[in-house]
Amino acid sequence: MVPVAAIRRLLPCLVVAVMGLAPMAVSLLAPLPAMAQRAPVKPEEASLPGDRIVAVVNNDVISSSDVNARTRLFALSTGMPTSSEVLGRLKPQIVRQLIDERLRMQEAQRRKIVIPDQQIAAAIRDIEQRNGMPTGTLRHRLSADGIGQRTLVSQIRTQLAWTQVLREQLADRANIPESEVDDFLRLQAQLVGRQEFRVGEIFIPIDDPNNTADAQRFAETVIGQLRSGAPFPMVAAQFSQTQSALEGGEVGWITQSQLDPSIARMVTEMPMGAISNPVKVPGGFSIVTLQGKRELGRDLATAVSVRQVFLPFSSALNPQAPTDQQRQLLEKARGLSASVRSCEQMEEVARANNSPRPADPGEIKLETVSPPGFRQLLASLPIGRASEPLVSVEGIAVMIVCGREQKNMASMSKGEAQRQLLNERVELLSRQMMRDLRRQATVEQRGSV
Repeated sequence: MVPVAAIRRLLPCLVVAVMGLAPMAVSLLAPLPAMAQRAPVKPEEASLPGDRIVAVVNNDVISSSDVNARTRLFALSTGMPTSSEVLGRLKPQIVRQLIDERLRMQEAQRRKIVIPDQQIAAAIRDIEQRNGMPTGTLRHRLSADGIGQRTLVSQIRTQLAWTQVLREQLADRANIPESEVDDFLRLQAQLVGRQEFRVGEIFIPIDDPNNTADAQRFAETVIGQLRSGAPFPMVAAQFSQTQSALEGGEVGWITQSQLDPSIARMVTEMPMGAISNPVKVPGGFSIVTLQGKRELGRDLATAVSVRQVFLPFSSALNPQAPTDQQRQLLEKARGLSASVRSCEQMEEVARANNSPRPADPGEIKLETVSPPGFRQLLASLPIGRASEPLVSVEGIAVMIVCGREQKNMASMSKGEAQRQLLNERVELLSRQMMRDLRRQATVEQRGSV
């Protein structure tokens, strides 16, 4: 039998938040078996004690408890004081955001789109990873602050459903012609050597010119919290109204010509990590952070290819009292570390064990890997030799490095070009559809919040 100390010694090798190598947090939704698709609440059904109707969107209610929960969620994620004065400044814009979410969800329901709980769990896990949080942190924080988990789940469900709506609406237009991709790549080749910027964005829409002041106040409140240390990916995931929200507002590497002119001028002068003031752009305000600069087409780095198998625990690991199943998996993982000698063999092992994580997590840029201990492992592990077991609270991973090479990571593949063109097309469609849904909707706001 493996002693407790053996598992404890492996804990510093915890594999989290690196290139999707941590396991899916399906357990996040365990308390929500009845939430496969939430039906609209009718006005006559909003009868919680002390609750009242704030808005009715095509006969679907937004209650004061909905607004309060979303406002407290924002305060929790940013570390903002929860005084009534501070939260009161947020509520008008949050009501408008909830109205837009209702419109999006109604359109998804009209199209009979259902988002599985597992997909939402994966999205929550990604949010946690982007913010350097262990899996399950959001659930525990919400519970400790008295915020129902449904608040976060409902928001993410709507974001995912809207993405599916856009995919359906695009239909054949989602297939970018090869000739268009080739034209785009030729243009990129002509720009080699020019500056390229890695940008994050939070977009706050203005649905009515009369609401411009509220949107700007909300943007300034968000900026204040970001500059005080609130995590940009978390705030973007909750409040950005673009399709990059679930990616933490990550826009990726783009040239000045691909940015709105007012943003393009600003990023050339911004220091790394800076948070912009509100920038007026068509349709609303943008808050921008600069995450990196480089010369287009020139980014030499070490590309690492790996394969992995992940053996999940049936319950979370308590290092002080590992279960028999956890001890047995550790012995099994040690056997794999000693016996696997090739990437092909690791792929076979992953298939044989029904590994819940992909055997090939994709190419990894070594210089950006975090934490440093894991970066050192990928840099030093001999090619073709399996790692020692890497233990997390959720299971054990064994990895093998298949290759390392110096590459120009800034060179764009056809697939990357196609994705960028598609993202631009999707974002344009999203804004057009939201304008149409708002114009066609019956929205009644009842008093102040």
